[in-house]
Amino acid sequence: MSEDRVNSGRVGANLGAVRSHNSALVLGLLRGAGTEGISRLEVAERTGLTPQAVSKITGRLRETGLAAEAGRRASTGGKPRTVLRLVPEAGHAVGVQLDRDALRVVLVRLDGAVVGERRGELDLGAGAEAVLGVVVEAVTGLVRSCLGPFGELAEAGSLLGVGVALPGPLDHVRGVLHRVTGFPEWDGFPLRAALRDRLGGPVLVDKDTNAAAVGLAVGGAGGSFAYLHLGTGLGAGLVIGGRVHRGARTGAGEFGHQVVQLDGPRCECGDRGCLEALCLSAVARGETERAARVLGVGAGNLVGLLDIDRVLLGGRTVLADPGPFIRGVSAELDARARREGLREGVTVDVVRQGERVVAEGAAEMVLGARVFGRGEG
Repeated sequence: MSEDRVNSGRVGANLGAVRSHNSALVLGLLRGAGTEGISRLEVAERTGLTPQAVSKITGRLRETGLAAEAGRRASTGGKPRTVLRLVPEAGHAVGVQLDRDALRVVLVRLDGAVVGERRGELDLGAGAEAVLGVVVEAVTGLVRSCLGPFGELAEAGSLLGVGVALPGPLDHVRGVLHRVTGFPEWDGFPLRAALRDRLGGPVLVDKDTNAAAVGLAVGGAGGSFAYLHLGTGLGAGLVIGGRVHRGARTGAGEFGHQVVQLDGPRCECGDRGCLEALCLSAVARGETERAARVLGVGAGNLVGLLDIDRVLLGGRTVLADPGPFIRGVSAELDARARREGLREGVTVDVVRQGERVVAEGAAEMVLGARVFGRGEG
């Protein structure tokens, strides 16, 4: 996995009250610098912090084991500069993807590298106790195999927490599920609190598409883009100006439930003619090109509404045969651009992380909230 880049354009404030904010700025720069590291002077120049403040912050980071010296670099004048680097193994986060029929769990270091993974079957309709049991067993098993024995999750050394991503809609602030499409029995279930009680450590919960969007934004996708996820359902993660857009009621991104055919086929959400129903029915019939065109029409609506720069495609259905989906979505977006007289169309790509994009993004939510100050949680 390539080095992830964190936006370093934010300016630190030389106030004791925001010590954690400034530490997060420095840690973000250390992560972005990779194994080559970065000097204290460069940190000061890029954050706006004074050299004295940078020295104090980096000293604390070294004391806590989050940063270490990485040698010296030649200077244009004066003595060589000491270079600092992030210590990736000083912190870990778990990312969990709950799909309607499958489970994926990854363990990620501070630099975003995946150091462990587990996959298995899951029946989201089996009831809360059964699902929670499968999740707890998978998470604790993976952490123990990679980080050693522990009692509660909070005792697992460098573990910072667990991020959980699953189909929405849900309230990511409270960690409470709404009427998950196809599984109304989850409506109102406090998933975050339930997992926190069983795991004994911090837990964050968000929609699978939002989690993927977090990971993609951290990984350098940048700007404004939409992540379209076509698997057992269809949804979108929206990044506007570099930040995930969840909406005032955390309901943004229910992309699959826009009605595009009045009196169309019934969707599991209860409406008719939803993009998800049309797309999945085409996939079920083996009409991949038709499904890609339907997805492209929905993507065109999204581009027209938000004027985004890029569309990223993912989910098991797309990744099983990405070519037709790239061509189909691109064709619809290019046709829209020509009709509107635009010189440049919207870029369409498949996510490079493959099917791990959601689980990795869930882990990045934890790293962002606990270490890098991105506030995704």
